[in-house]
Amino acid sequence: MSTLLAALRRLVLVVLGASALTAFASVLVGLLIGASLDRALTLGFYLVGCFLLVTAFFVGNRGPARVKSETAEGGGMFPYFGTRHMRWATLNEQEDALNSSGVFVILGFALVIIGALIDSHHSLF
Repeated sequence: MSTLLAALRRLVLVVLGASALTAFASVLVGLLIGASLDRALTLGFYLVGCFLLVTAFFVGNRGPARVKSETAEGGGMFPYFGTRHMRWATLNEQEDALNSSGVFVILGFALVIIGALIDSHHSLF
């Protein structure tokens, strides 16, 4: 039970830190382009939240094959067409990809919800 509470505490700290960083960057960009504070914060939270959700999709859908080594032989002047040796991802690598994706999803949804709560153009209630 204590590990679950510790994990929840860390997640809350990550959400608060991401919210503070997003708010700071949004206000800074809003001041530079002359937008209102409300609009800058709303769009900042929406954009960062959606970016994290898209990132979660790509992190979570990474296949089970990983690059073992790359050599430029045979590629000539096109180094990306060289020989590649692939290997299967370990169970820890696959679990890490899914766990990272889950954190990005939770963080992205939290930021989008914060943006929706701040948004004055659309009333939730």
